Amino acid sequence: MDFIGVVCEYNPFHNGHAYHLRESARLSDDQGIVCVMSGDFVQRGEAALYAKYARAEAAVRGGADVVFELPLPWSLASAEGFARGAVGLLAALGATTLSFGTESEDIGILDTLARRLVEPQTIALIRDRMANEPELSFAAARQRVLEELCGEGARALETPNNILAVEYLKTICEQGLPLKPLAVRRLSSAHDGAGEGNTRSASEIRSLLLRGERADGFMSAASLAVFARDAAQGRGIPSRPALETAILSRLRMLNEADFAALPDASGGLGERLFRAAGEEPTLDAVFAAVKNKRLAMSRVRRACYCAALGVKDGMADGTPPYARLLAASARGRDMLGEMKKTASVPIVTKPAAVRELGESCEAIFSLGAAAHDLFVLGYRAAEERRGESDWRTGPRIVE
Repeated sequence: MDFIGVVCEYNPFHNGHAYHLRESARLSDDQGIVCVMSGDFVQRGEAALYAKYARAEAAVRGGADVVFELPLPWSLASAEGFARGAVGLLAALGATTLSFGTESEDIGILDTLARRLVEPQTIALIRDRMANEPELSFAAARQRVLEELCGEGARALETPNNILAVEYLKTICEQGLPLKPLAVRRLSSAHDGAGEGNTRSASEIRSLLLRGERADGFMSAASLAVFARDAAQGRGIPSRPALETAILSRLRMLNEADFAALPDASGGLGERLFRAAGEEPTLDAVFAAVKNKRLAMSRVRRACYCAALGVKDGMADGTPPYARLLAASARGRDMLGEMKKTASVPIVTKPAAVRELGESCEAIFSLGAAAHDLFVLGYRAAEERRGESDWRTGPRIVE
């Protein structure tokens, strides 16, 4: 069975995402679409706007057939780890095409950059540049090396979706995955910029909603209905102040060794975060105290959330050992039957079943379940703030 794989966060699912799914289906003769989506905490280092179940259902109502969860360690990994986990999981499920959005019309240059970045000599050049110019971050050193090797083509890495696209292509190349890349150019707005018309970036939509404004023109009626229903049931957008208090309290209970054990804690990141977490009054103040020229803000934010949620170095090595179902369409249910026969990882439709897969799978699931327990502390309705709910919640099936 051939199907399209999509790596996503859908934070929240909007018109640009729906366009990407429609174009992916059109360009592949209406093959089924399987998504691997971040859970309650996302790769930029923050809580998602809505819970994973609502975002997965909105995606299914917007064109996806099946949505699986990318487990927490990979959701909070660097772009490289995020891509490796998500693309590797899609390949394990049997995807034959990987579709992704880009700001570039030329997938050839993206593939060239990806192949350059897996060459040992390129990696050595980046390390040498960082050693000789201590003020450079990894991203800046990488950019300068690629400009020397690839000329103007390296400018493609100046935009966020192209960066992720290159990481996806790197994963395909490094692991020799049988995935055909399919690039769909983004409509209108940049990833984090202001847009026009009815297509806006997820960042712009989040800003509107967090200010209490409406975003009706930028999301479908089906998506809006899903999120409105969750809100009416006392869930909706969790209180940011409540989540910040919960995160800060966890950080202050950790010791210096916990921060040293974080993913990518080198360059003084672990020590700086330990000191800032114990002193600063807000998360933004923690981030500002830790960041310097070599430590990108995204890396600092991810480290902070990894510390609070118990993600340690090495947890995101390799690819996820199981696929947890979050939502499916009627066609998706038929696809699941076929995937269960051929996938090289177990497919989890009932949370309790993960306990039968061994200690490592249960440990990863438990980490995400504990993160969900923190996420729900921001809900308006007290009843919705109960713990252990991730172990009791099944997938949302859209008939």
